[in-house]
Amino acid sequence: MTDATTAVAGHEPEIGSLHHLCRVLAEAAEAVKDASRYASELALGTRLPRAGGGAAWRTLLRTITDPEGLGWAPRGRGLARVGRLAGVFTSRESLAVSLAVTGLKARIRAAAVTHPELLADPDTARVLRAVREDRQREAVRVFRSILSAQGAERTFALLAPAFADILAWNALTDENPLNDGAGWEIATGRTLTGAEPILGVSARVWAFLDRGPGRAEPLVPSPALAGRLDTSGTIAGYVRNIGAVGTDGTLLVQQVVGPDGVQRYVVHLAGMSGVSGKSPQDLLGAVHAVARPATPYTRAVSKALRRLIPSGCELALVGHSLGGITAMNLAADRDFCGIHQVTHVVAIGSPVDGKHPADPRTRVYSLVNEHDVVPSLEGRSSVSAYALPEQFTEFTWTDDTHAFPLCHAAERYAHNLEHEVPEASAHVDAALAPFRGRVTDARFFRLYDR
Repeated sequence: MTDATTAVAGHEPEIGSLHHLCRVLAEAAEAVKDASRYASELALGTRLPRAGGGAAWRTLLRTITDPEGLGWAPRGRGLARVGRLAGVFTSRESLAVSLAVTGLKARIRAAAVTHPELLADPDTARVLRAVREDRQREAVRVFRSILSAQGAERTFALLAPAFADILAWNALTDENPLNDGAGWEIATGRTLTGAEPILGVSARVWAFLDRGPGRAEPLVPSPALAGRLDTSGTIAGYVRNIGAVGTDGTLLVQQVVGPDGVQRYVVHLAGMSGVSGKSPQDLLGAVHAVARPATPYTRAVSKALRRLIPSGCELALVGHSLGGITAMNLAADRDFCGIHQVTHVVAIGSPVDGKHPADPRTRVYSLVNEHDVVPSLEGRSSVSAYALPEQFTEFTWTDDTHAFPLCHAAERYAHNLEHEVPEASAHVDAALAPFRGRVTDARFFRLYDR
């Protein structure tokens, strides 16, 4: 297990130097990108007078096209945009992209040092070798062959520690200009907000498609479900409850009287339900939630909690997968936090590292199995070179379940917390001590997209 600042024993010098190198390269790539944009504006825009400035214009034009200078580096609007697209389609090299790609390869190497199984497995080693040698088409071909031979479950689990960086590398080296922005965000330590890194579909498109207002209706649970609920007040118990509730659009809220006699609430948020459906927890909602804070899921939960919980009460938001993203999206909503006091967020197997709570007093705990690919889908892996926000504490671990989605399941996380990483459980349980007490009520809601 590692927390947000703990290095991996035995590999500190190499990992530390690789992480430092990738941060330096990312900063250099950003600086060169800015210089390219400025030179492009002068050479291809209207800011530089052509009369009497022909020699200067020709020098600038060489600067943004010379392989020994900035490479093929048109940046900006108008002619500069046309020039950049021409460079992408014809695989022209840019110094800024080369620096960013080199930084990503350093991060992938660091992941392989931390997780030697990446190189021990002959198939994933072939992918990493193609990345190292900048053979983009070969890497894609090998990845597809592994999917065909071993299945998505094992492939995604094995590549999970480096998956986000591999996606970013692919985005910056392929001939698709739409996903370059996503590659840049990951390469420079930012999280995905503009587009996804595979095809480059804009977050605005996902937001347009996922416009449901969200709706919540009270639900009477089956006696079997009500009888299965864990009332221990532990993080493992909360995760078990999320597993019991399932992913069919059901929300569970436990009302607890803490050891100090104060009434508080624990909100259980489940993950993705499927590809499509009436629930706001479908695939479209999941992709949308990574990039944007307001979704049908957050709107439905907000409506349910406003009906149930008095204003000003303390809440702990506990979510698995998409539920963890939604928990962070709610905690980042100033209007929501103006009504409810979110003291803690616990995200289990969720890509939340780029999100920030609106209230600086909110504490965030991220729990991640390093072979679970889902937490890296917003661009930051569990072995990232970049630090977490100040309010975050992250616990990561590995177990012998190198198969996805098994290692992502709520039940597996509950098992990990109880048996593989009890120290992580103890830490989170201590933080949630005010919420451990007598459960006086449990309310269920059915959530709808519309």
